[in-house]
Amino acid sequence: MTPSPAHLHPYAAFASSLSPVTANNPPSSSKSPLVVVGSVNADLVVRLNRLPKKGETVSTVDNSSMQFYPGGKGANQAVAAANLGHPTQFVGQVGQDVYAPLLRDALRSRNIDTSMIHTIPSCSSGIAFIMVQPDGENSIVIVGGANTSEEWQITDDVTTAIQSAGVVLLQREIPESVNVIFAKLATSARVPVILDAGGADRPLGSEMLSNVSILSPNETELGRLTGMKTKTEKECIAAAQQLVHQGVNKVLVKLGAKGSLLVDIYGNVIRQKAERVDASMVVDTTGAGDCFTAAFAVAMLEGKSDGEAMRFAGKAASLCIQERGAIPSMPARGAMGDGW
Repeated sequence: MTPSPAHLHPYAAFASSLSPVTANNPPSSSKSPLVVVGSVNADLVVRLNRLPKKGETVSTVDNSSMQFYPGGKGANQAVAAANLGHPTQFVGQVGQDVYAPLLRDALRSRNIDTSMIHTIPSCSSGIAFIMVQPDGENSIVIVGGANTSEEWQITDDVTTAIQSAGVVLLQREIPESVNVIFAKLATSARVPVILDAGGADRPLGSEMLSNVSILSPNETELGRLTGMKTKTEKECIAAAQQLVHQGVNKVLVKLGAKGSLLVDIYGNVIRQKAERVDASMVVDTTGAGDCFTAAFAVAMLEGKSDGEAMRFAGKAASLCIQERGAIPSMPARGAMGDGW
């Protein structure tokens, strides 16, 4: 049985995530929207001094309570984009449970169009169990629920939204067969598709790769996708080039504290250093990769060059890791500072 949020204190963590941080900078309806298709989860967060060893039980930091935040890679990216001031539509699924209305409200409060979130009565909503250590690093266990159901409802309004988008942003916490359908719909309408490689360990099929404009893995995901070493920049570039040879126009690699690099179909390599953040300011890396990918998509829609978009995305991610929670940590446009 799914636990009631009343048992997941402090509830204020969830309530604070509902504040409409973009209210002073509402999205312009004149812009082509960013359509995010993906997962939405109830994130159940505990803070530990260290992860338990095999057969060991550990307590939370200072016996703190479990916290409840809205999350999921798709929802994280939708909120990141909306917070940065771009009109955003979200396509996803929830179960028929206590979390569903809270998750809808969390997205709606950020000026995100939630009319294409469908309810799957036979499933629970997606749930993520997140264990955060003092240095901000996290370990995550995901229950896919409605996100991973094969009962995805691709209705006429969803098809229209995909084909009229400025960019379609996908991740891998929903079935790949569903992602392929959305990618083909977008490609047929000449809409660029960005695929965040996070959310699954399995290889990407050729049908998926051939319909992706930009593939964005981190270095670990890049290694898994290619079977190649990715410890050095040279190795990352070689692995990214392999994916380009398989049909992707650009590979945008997230390197965390080392920044990012982009390899395109013409053999160009763009490097971008990470924004400097004092280690004492890093409290939670949950959602930083999602923030980066979404911010890059927003910058792309605003007409920025790849290098400028990488710098913009790096700035957004650097702010994200200084706040707790995934959705609550997505920065508002005003927090980016002058020049953005």
